Amino acid sequence: MAQNTDTKHTGTKGTGTASMITWVYCHDLAETAAFYGDVLGLPLWRDAGAARVYEAGEGALIGVCRAFADRVVNPSGGMITLLREDVDGWYDRLQAKGAKLQGAPEKIEQFGIYSFFCEDPNGYVIEVQTFL
Repeated sequence: MAQNTDTKHTGTKGTGTASMITWVYCHDLAETAAFYGDVLGLPLWRDAGAARVYEAGEGALIGVCRAFADRVVNPSGGMITLLREDVDGWYDRLQAKGAKLQGAPEKIEQFGIYSFFCEDPNGYVIEVQTFL
């Protein structure tokens, strides 16, 4: 089991919260880890064997873990949004890697954003967006 010595996610700012992990539960850890690591290209921050944690941005981590006990795969009602400058470039890369896309990038004037959506192997929705 690898230990991460990166301390940038352990300091505190403002609210006293150093960083956050959003957990995604899955049935197949290898397939889900491949999506977050290889398809999305997120750097692996910690490999805990039964769980992997990926860096989505400064202070933002996404953890993937096999479902167990009351930790179940339940993608309905939420999504993970990755803030990225080059939305079109991200769309092209994810399309080339065979990600399950939910349509091309578009402006959503109501929220002042430009974004597109895709799904991870468990049905969790991932939005790639930039603010206009």
